[in-house]
Amino acid sequence: MNEPRLHHSPVKFSPEQFDAHEGGIDPARVSEAAHLAAHALVSRGREADDPEVHQRLVQLTDEQGLEGIAELWAQAPAVSLPGALWRLYALRAAARTDPHRMGRWFAAGKGTAQVSNVVAGVADPPGAEEICQVADTILSGAFNGEFDVALERFAAFCRVIALGQERTQDIPSLTVRRADHRIPRLSRTANELDAAAKAWRAGVLD
Repeated sequence: MNEPRLHHSPVKFSPEQFDAHEGGIDPARVSEAAHLAAHALVSRGREADDPEVHQRLVQLTDEQGLEGIAELWAQAPAVSLPGALWRLYALRAAARTDPHRMGRWFAAGKGTAQVSNVVAGVADPPGAEEICQVADTILSGAFNGEFDVALERFAAFCRVIALGQERTQDIPSLTVRRADHRIPRLSRTANELDAAAKAWRAGVLD
């Protein structure tokens, strides 16, 4: 008889928490497992020709939250496969946790970052539904499309959001706590995703 599955409430992951989250206590002890799990996940998705498999991979953290993969991947180097996957899943979670503010930030930043706006591919106007949809689409593309393109699209998404946050600091409902630290961090995440995309194309993203 199969044992019943235990379900836990997902841990909500707000935009403010994305860059501040700390993963495992001793990343050296989980490094090998992190890389093996990341390679297995990407291989499974890219070898499967089944939309349901891709959907399950995209929704991997919906039941359990991000804590499980955070313990494994959050402390991995940014330019590594587990580090890149952590950023993809964490960005999707942040987008889906607060899509209304994400949409308003994106709307505020897209005029300044026109190239990034096009690369990110968010429908116009960028409302909550469009933000959730593009987050799912980008992550799905890591498994059923070009992995480097998925990384670059989320990098572009980060840049537009960061600019939007900067342009809306005088609006109380859109002000980001510790904005003077948060905005550079989000821009840095964009640079890390771009670097990971280049490493993937060069065949050295491990």
